[in-house]
Amino acid sequence: MKAEKDKVVCFHYTVTDAGGGAVDSSRERGEPLAVLLGHGQLIAGVEKAIEGREAGEKFQVTVPPEEAYGPRQEGMIQRVPKKYFRDARHLKPGMTTVLALKQGGQRAVTVHKVGMSTIDVDLNHPLAGKTLAFDVEVTLVREATAEELAHGHAHGAEGHGHA
Repeated sequence: MKAEKDKVVCFHYTVTDAGGGAVDSSRERGEPLAVLLGHGQLIAGVEKAIEGREAGEKFQVTVPPEEAYGPRQEGMIQRVPKKYFRDARHLKPGMTTVLALKQGGQRAVTVHKVGMSTIDVDLNHPLAGKTLAFDVEVTLVREATAEELAHGHAHGAEGHGHA
């Protein structure tokens, strides 16, 4: 079965940046990532590369910033009260952390400067502006369940429970 929109695809991946530095790997977590293709769960460059693939296929793809996390944008430094950070006491410039948003949800940010009561953060995604290299192994392609289609995401390799 080929990977296409509304199919669940499970795959292992390893991501490195242009300098060859490790960024992330599903293998370190011990199980493949499960996604519902065509529902905005993957960066565009990886989703395009997976389309048409079958279980057992291994491939590499280089993804430019425009098809990954976008270019770095100037003017994205923002001063935020420390109360919005769970780990404010331990933060140092250059660290990546999660910011609790006023309207709910969370966002990954990079610490720029730590003050007495505020922290200056870079709101660009930590991987914005970077060309990324993905080493991918498709482990499973299957039909999505009605529940997965209704929810807009995969419920794991077997299709039950939330992954």
